[in-house]
Amino acid sequence: MKEELDLDLLDKLLKSVEKNVDYADIRVNESENTVIVMKDGKIQEIRSGSDQGVCLRVLKQGAWGFSYTNQLDRLDNLTESALKLASVLTSDVELAPAEIRTDKVKSNARIKLSDVPLEDKKIAMSDVEQAANLDKVVSTTVNYVDAEGTTYFLNSEGSSIKMEENRVALFLNAVAASENGIQFGHKSTGGAKGFEAIQKEDLELMGRTAASKAVRLLDANSPPSGRFPIIMDSELTGVFIHEALGHASEADLILQNDSILKGKMGTKIGSPLVTIVDDASMDAFGYYAYDAEGVKTSKNVLVEEGTLVSLLSSRETAAKLNIRPSGNARSGVGDQPIVRMSNTYLKPGQMSFEELIEGMENGIYLKGSRGGQVDTGKGVFQFNAAESFMIENGQVTDPLRDVSLSGNILEILQKVDAVGSDFHMGVGFCGKAGQTAPVGDGGPHTRVSEATVGGAQ
Repeated sequence: MKEELDLDLLDKLLKSVEKNVDYADIRVNESENTVIVMKDGKIQEIRSGSDQGVCLRVLKQGAWGFSYTNQLDRLDNLTESALKLASVLTSDVELAPAEIRTDKVKSNARIKLSDVPLEDKKIAMSDVEQAANLDKVVSTTVNYVDAEGTTYFLNSEGSSIKMEENRVALFLNAVAASENGIQFGHKSTGGAKGFEAIQKEDLELMGRTAASKAVRLLDANSPPSGRFPIIMDSELTGVFIHEALGHASEADLILQNDSILKGKMGTKIGSPLVTIVDDASMDAFGYYAYDAEGVKTSKNVLVEEGTLVSLLSSRETAAKLNIRPSGNARSGVGDQPIVRMSNTYLKPGQMSFEELIEGMENGIYLKGSRGGQVDTGKGVFQFNAAESFMIENGQVTDPLRDVSLSGNILEILQKVDAVGSDFHMGVGFCGKAGQTAPVGDGGPHTRVSEATVGGAQ
C-alpha cells in the first residue's frame, strides 16, 4: 500500500535544512506505470505498479549534496545524508537566477491511463500486431508503456510546484525474411497525454506500414557510394537534429570541451533555411511544464536562420556560461538533474515534397533511422537510414537497403538548400549519463545539396 504524501512534512523538512545551506530543493514523484510486451501475438510480460520517491538536493559552499529515498518514514536520514555529502565535497557551483514559481499544472489527459482496463491496452497491441502479419513477415514485437503521476517541487527560494503528468507510447518492430536475408520495419506512436493518444492512431495502418517496409527492403538494391544530393524525411531530419545538433548544444558538453559548438554563439553554423527549436512546452512526447529545478519551460530557439543564438542549460551550467537557464535540467526523481533535450525540431519551410525532388537528376531519399553514432566534440556523425530510394530525374524510383549517411555536422547544416512544408514529431527515449528521458524530435522533409552516402555495415 502506497504511503500518503504529507506536503506539510516536506515543507518542514525544507525549512529545517535551508538554514544550514545556501540553497535546497526537494522533488517528489508518485506514479502508476504499465509495461506490456507482446511477441508474435502472445503477451510475454506485463509489469504494472506504483512508484514513489523523494530526493533532496542541497548546495553548501559551492558543493552539491544529494540524497534519495523511497521510504517516506526515513526523511531524517535524507537530510543527514545530503548535508554530509555537501560538507565533504569541494566545488565552485553557483546557480543562475530563476523566477520563483507557485503553480499547479493539471493533467491534460482526456482519457486517464489508470481508467483504461489492461484488456483495452492489450487489444490496441493486438490490432497493430495483426495488421503487421503480411506475407514474408516472420516475427513481430509490440511494446506498450505508460506512466501517470504527480511531481512536486519545492525549493528554499520559495517555489512550490505541483505537476500532474501522463505519457503513453506504443512501439512495433516487424521482421521480414526471404532467401535474400532479413529486414526490419519499425513504427511508434504516443504522446504526453492520456489513452486518447493511442485511440486516435490508425493502428492497422501503423502495422501495415512497418511490415510493408520490412518486406519491401528484402528485394531492395544495395546503395551506390559517394557524394549525392539527398532528401531526409521528417523522422531522419528529427534524428539528425537531435543527435548531431541537439546534444552539441547542451551546456554541460560545451563546458566539458566536448561540443563542436563551443565558442560559436552568434556565428553562422547553418544555411539561412535552418531554424532549430527545443520546446518542452509543446504538445509532443518530451513535454513537461517545469524542469527538475522548477524553471518554467518555453520555446527555445537554438539556431535562428542559420545562426547559433541559444543553448540548452541548467541553472548551474547557465551560471558558468553567463546565460539564462533554459528549463532543460531533467532527471528521474532518483537522479541528479542534468542538461537534456525535450522536443527538438527543425522548423518547416514552404516547399512541397514534389518541389523538393523536382529537377534532382541523381539523388537519394532517406527515410527513418536505424541508429548511428555521433561525436559531438569532433562534429562528425554516421546514421543508418531505415529505408531509402533512388531519385532519378525528379522521380522517386528504386528502393535501396542498408544505406548510411555520414559527414560533418556543420557542413550538412550549411548545405541545407530546401525545407519542406510538412511537419511531424516522433516518439522516443534518449539516454545520457545513465539516465533515460522521454523526448520528441522531428521536422519536415529536408534537402541537402550534397552528402556522403554509402552502404551500412
